[in-house]
Amino acid sequence: MNEHLSFMANEATELLSKLIAIPSISREEERAADQVQQYLEEQGMTTGRKGNNVWCLSPDFSLKKPTLLLNSHIDTVKPVSGWIRDPFLPSIENGKLYGLGSNDAGASVVSLMQAFMQLCRTTQTYNLIFLASCEEEISGKEGIESVLPLLPQINFAIVGEPTEMQPAIAEKGLMVLDVTSHGKSGHAARNEGINAIYLAMKDMAWFRDYQFEKVSPLLGPVKMSVTMVNAGTQHNVVPDKCDFVVDIRSNECYSNQELYDIICQHITSDVKARSFRLSSSHVEITHPLVQRIVALGRQPFGSPTLSDQALMPFPSLKLGPGKSSRSHAADEFIYLSEIEEAIGLYLEVLDGASL
Repeated sequence: MNEHLSFMANEATELLSKLIAIPSISREEERAADQVQQYLEEQGMTTGRKGNNVWCLSPDFSLKKPTLLLNSHIDTVKPVSGWIRDPFLPSIENGKLYGLGSNDAGASVVSLMQAFMQLCRTTQTYNLIFLASCEEEISGKEGIESVLPLLPQINFAIVGEPTEMQPAIAEKGLMVLDVTSHGKSGHAARNEGINAIYLAMKDMAWFRDYQFEKVSPLLGPVKMSVTMVNAGTQHNVVPDKCDFVVDIRSNECYSNQELYDIICQHITSDVKARSFRLSSSHVEITHPLVQRIVALGRQPFGSPTLSDQALMPFPSLKLGPGKSSRSHAADEFIYLSEIEEAIGLYLEVLDGASL
């Protein structure tokens, strides 16, 4: 098995190098999707595709068995300005593979793919679907959300993201609010008008200080941050409008709709949510797959970062090679040993598992 594992890791590394060399910024993933699809079909797999999403089902797929989804994303963010290397030129040095998307989340894509193909050669009590999705970095509507209605019913998902192969069994959700306070314009030199900035400041203070009652054991409290403010037209006019943006990271104790309703009860400004769709997720530690991972010495945790889990209406956990702090950073890299470790752990967890 060790020789075969090394072979799979080498295959994964070679494919990841090819993907790094193909720019795949969100909404520009077509060539990367082509590469993934070509590789799977060269291995004898039948693929499905919608836009820049590519998937395949295990050959013995049966509607009588539960289904496990293995998913990660092929899109990347734009390279930040601090890169010293060429972000699209894969290079291996001192056991590290450098390149944009190597850590987030190319290593997960290729590791899950190798585990999927190996498991497809065996008999399991569950079906498998492998999905390489797009637009994850922007939570785009043409990503996984557009594909799930086309797939058979899914009972559980493993989402490949850089977690150092520790299982994230809970993940914070996201809701962005556009908030507007309304005053009355007037001349700044005279005592007239109602300053919308001062009205907004009261509501901003509420966002800063309010504590939601329910605190998650894994994710902690709901976190609200005022992140953008815009008001005024010139120095001598009292502004009649102040717009600000609030970033809200939800825990599994509240739906985004519930948080929105509570917020609207407490502030005087107008509030509009951009979306309620990016929900917090949570799977019980007693789930059989979680228990198998724990038995292998891995430590469950709650993740503050958003992934495609937010768009999955079924239980899921996040598990993948790499380290979150390397994501979206200059000179991003993955250790080659992390790829081999990931494939091995995926197979240990999934071979013979039950859902």
